[in-house]
Amino acid sequence: MLSVDTNVLVRFLVRDHPEQSAQAGELIHDNRIWIAKSVLLETEWVLRDPYAYSPVQVAAAFRELSGLPQVEIEDELHVAQAFDWFESGMDFADALHLASSGGAREFATFDRRFASKAAKVATIKVLTLH
Repeated sequence: MLSVDTNVLVRFLVRDHPEQSAQAGELIHDNRIWIAKSVLLETEWVLRDPYAYSPVQVAAAFRELSGLPQVEIEDELHVAQAFDWFESGMDFADALHLASSGGAREFATFDRRFASKAAKVATIKVLTLH
């Protein structure tokens, strides 16, 4: 199994650099690939800015990537939940943090907008601090 960095995923998904994109594609298609949650998080930031991907485009790219049979994503069930929440309008980082909360009973934040969105979808109680 081979773990990949954000820049490999970006080249694979964006295909904006012919030589590196080809290398990334070959690497991903010819190996069993491990993708850490932190790499997905950073990839979302890069796709959003400077590449100006919309949340729908980012989610579609991530779903396509995670659907490849040779790709394994860290904590796949929680990441899939984060994808769902992201597609419904939650910030990806917030969604990933919330979905990855493990066995916690509560999730605390100062971010009222996030708390409002999270309270509608999460099974964990979201505390809004002042």
